[in-house]
Parts: sequence; C-alpha cells; structure tokens
Amino acid sequence: MSTEILAPDGPTKGTVTLVHLYPREMSIYGDLGNTRALASRIRRHGYTAEVVDHHPGADFRDDAHLFMGGGGQDSGQARVEADLEAVGPTLKAMAADGVPMLVICGMYQLFGNSFHTVGGQVLPGLGILDVTTRGNDKRMIGPVCLETEFGRVVGYENHSGSTVLGTGQEAFGTVLAGHGNNGEDRTEGARTLHVIGTYLHGPLLPSNPMVSDALIAVAAERATGRPFEPEDLEDPLADEARGRQVRRLVGAR
Repeated sequence: MSTEILAPDGPTKGTVTLVHLYPREMSIYGDLGNTRALASRIRRHGYTAEVVDHHPGADFRDDAHLFMGGGGQDSGQARVEADLEAVGPTLKAMAADGVPMLVICGMYQLFGNSFHTVGGQVLPGLGILDVTTRGNDKRMIGPVCLETEFGRVVGYENHSGSTVLGTGQEAFGTVLAGHGNNGEDRTEGARTLHVIGTYLHGPLLPSNPMVSDALIAVAAERATGRPFEPEDLEDPLADEARGRQVRRLVGAR
C-alpha cells in the first residue's frame, strides 16, 4: 500500500482519504486519471488529499472517505478476485453507510450481483449495485453522451459485457449517444446512494468535474463532520471539451 499527500496552497480545511482500488490490475483506458482528477480537485477546494493505492493482500483502509476503482482485462479481474472477496463485506457496509465510490467498467461489473461468461460460468459479485452482466460476442465501443442529474456527461465506452439493471435500480444516466449498459434500454451505469458504476472511460472525471464535486462533497463532509466548503473553481477547458463532445454527438438537443 502506497500513500501520497497533496496539500492545498493555503490552510487546509481537513484531510480527505481517497483509496484507489487495484491501480495495477484495474486501471486501463485512462482510469488512473480519475484518481488524479479527484485528488487535484480535493486540493483545489482547499482540503488535503491523502491518496492511497490498495493492492491485493494489503491492509484495507476502512476509514477512507472516497473510493475509485477502474476497468481491467479478465486477467486483472482474476488477480483481484480473492482480495475483493476478503474486503467485499467491508466495502458493502461502507457503501450502505453512504461512503462515495466511483467504479468503472470491470469494477462496475464486480460491484454488481454476478457476471455470466460466454462459456456459462457464473462469477459472483459484491451485490453493492443491483445489476447483472452477461458476456457476449458484441463489443460496444465508442464515445458516449448521457443525460444525468449532474448535467450532460461525456466519456468513452469499450466493453463486451451487457449489463441489466434490477427492478428499482437507478441508472447513472440516460443514453443520448452511444450504447450504454446493453445497447437496448438506453440506460448507462448504475447509482445507489453515493456509489456510481459506469462503463465510461476517457477518463470520465477530467471532462466532467461536476461529477467529481458531487463525490467530493460527500467525502469532505464525512472527513470533517462539517458541510462541504467548496471553492469557486473555474474549468474552462473541461467545459469546452465537454461542450464540443456534446455538440458533436447530439447537436443542440
């Protein structure tokens, strides 16, 4: 387990502990950029970011305020399976207690109920999100635009797993362009309390800072016992990049 401290330029408002789950095994298609974006934004809001990399077999930080997990190949998922089974009950309890978490692609699938392989094998998940994923021969690749409660969100998907939401499970967003969970029902990702699962790589957060702030707001309050005290941050490059992608994919609608 490695730890990095990023302090704000001025007096700190408190320390927010961010844990990146399995950065070696589960961090493809730019997912590491989500952790860097969160840490940078925590610091810019005037808090100290304690960034912890959690590797298989390491002690687990059950006092953390925010978690990020990325996507990975099947081999990467296999290497974290035993450790995830060990820490799973703690993660599930923390999620139910309202700890914010962002899980991408492979970790999104592992946070669901189960993954059914093309060969018929059923791999159990943590059950934090009420979703079920089935492998298939169709690969869903390309840019995505979603309508979400945070506004329009953009990213890039690359997955062959087809995910279906359970009855009553909230989606992360509605697909305006792209495939989403399964290419059929226009849902993308899933959200329960402050846990967000999604197929969006890119990485997701640098282009969508409003999603970062939603996660950080909850984490900061948990860390300090006080309401989130945000700075008035401007992100013209992120806003321009997101706006161009929205216009390219869906036009003005």
